[in-house]
Amino acid sequence: MEDGSKYGLKSELFSGLPQKKIIVEFSSPNVAKKFHVGHLRSTIIGNFIANLKEALGHQVTRINYLGDWGMQFGLLGTGFQLFGYEEKLQSNPLQHLFEVYVQVNKEAADDKNVAKSAHEFFQRLELGDTQALALWQKFRDLSIEEYTRIYKRLGIHFDEYSGESFYREKSQEVLKLLDSKGLLQKTVKGTAVVDLSGNGDLSSICTVMRSDGTSLYTTRDLAAAIDRMDKYNFDKMIYVTDKGQKKHFQQVFQMLQIMGYDWAERCQHVPFGVVQGMKTRRGDVTFLEDVLNEIRLRMLQNMASVKTTKELENPQETAERVGLAALIIQDFRGLLLSDYQFSWDRVFQSRGDTGVFLQYTHARLHSLEETFGCGYLNDFNTACLQEPQSVSILQHLLRFDEVLYRSSQDLQPRHIVSYLLTLSHLAAVAHKTLHIKSSPPEVAGARLHLFKAVRCVLANGMKLLGITPVCKM
Repeated sequence: MEDGSKYGLKSELFSGLPQKKIIVEFSSPNVAKKFHVGHLRSTIIGNFIANLKEALGHQVTRINYLGDWGMQFGLLGTGFQLFGYEEKLQSNPLQHLFEVYVQVNKEAADDKNVAKSAHEFFQRLELGDTQALALWQKFRDLSIEEYTRIYKRLGIHFDEYSGESFYREKSQEVLKLLDSKGLLQKTVKGTAVVDLSGNGDLSSICTVMRSDGTSLYTTRDLAAAIDRMDKYNFDKMIYVTDKGQKKHFQQVFQMLQIMGYDWAERCQHVPFGVVQGMKTRRGDVTFLEDVLNEIRLRMLQNMASVKTTKELENPQETAERVGLAALIIQDFRGLLLSDYQFSWDRVFQSRGDTGVFLQYTHARLHSLEETFGCGYLNDFNTACLQEPQSVSILQHLLRFDEVLYRSSQDLQPRHIVSYLLTLSHLAAVAHKTLHIKSSPPEVAGARLHLFKAVRCVLANGMKLLGITPVCKM
């Protein structure tokens, strides 16, 4: 009770932990391509890691590294000149840019001239042409505005919206540095590569420059890491992306090492598996916004069909919070690295180990406090908690710090998830047997305190996972 939201974090397991500066780079969608479900995992996992590190007292910077540069902007610039409408861009930017992008890709595949002008447009961007840059800037600003709105629905914020575009000049400096260390090799095609094995092993060759001198993704990632070290002097930098980028990050970290940056060992890639089969009713291409709307809709339908649903002031908001909890718990139950098959039905089962069950438990415990709170919370004698149901809850509450410690070591949320689900099951059993209404005051007071303690720990754990607990449902 005394520790409140700090309960479990004040444990001796964490005492003497030095405060560190930690950067978490996560979410990182591509500008002008709608927010894809693949980015959803990066977003919620990165948010969890940042929340956990912050709760442990570290200084965390959340960075969203946007895909806002590269050949796709050549295509998009050309595409917008051909098929773009200003009013559509203003009213629904991501949808419109996505449609333009799909259309121009089709054209470029059939028509060499379209591909050529796309290439020219990107070169104009790289050379700093003001007209091209103004269009690019507009795409970027409108996209960020829309992303920010979606992040708000998810309850997520960033300290910095960075992007590949920030490093177009700096990546040239990286190339010079690699060259001055004798690490750059030119190929017959005119591209520049770095041989990470030192003995010509083809699998360790990494391309860092196109034949026309423009930079690549890897080069920009190197520039970004060096720049962040200068700016933040971090103790740890964590990149949260899917496991397909594992090799890319191994190469980036290795290249930083051979460039002489010892702090490369402070960089860490947290990879995750792929979600299969997430379809909304509207079809296959799944954008995050559609998923959020679908969650809200299904949850409202579920709530309407359940007799125990309370009259809510804001059913939409409650539905969204419960639905998000369902989504996050399904995602966090297993190892982050494993792929999983998405199932709407499983997400929304009210029985069993789901986010809906956690929210329901929280709301139910909250209403207990509202019903009896004022009368009993003053009297309380822990000696009254002798029943096996109370004891098993107390024992479980004691283990919260161990679970936080486990998650802080391997950055896997599943330890916290299974802890909270067990806690909710124990609370459900106790709720049936440990009555408050018909008990003597000090027994009632002790039981109410016990339930309140459960609710606090449940809420703390849920917030770490990125879930907003609801008080009515």
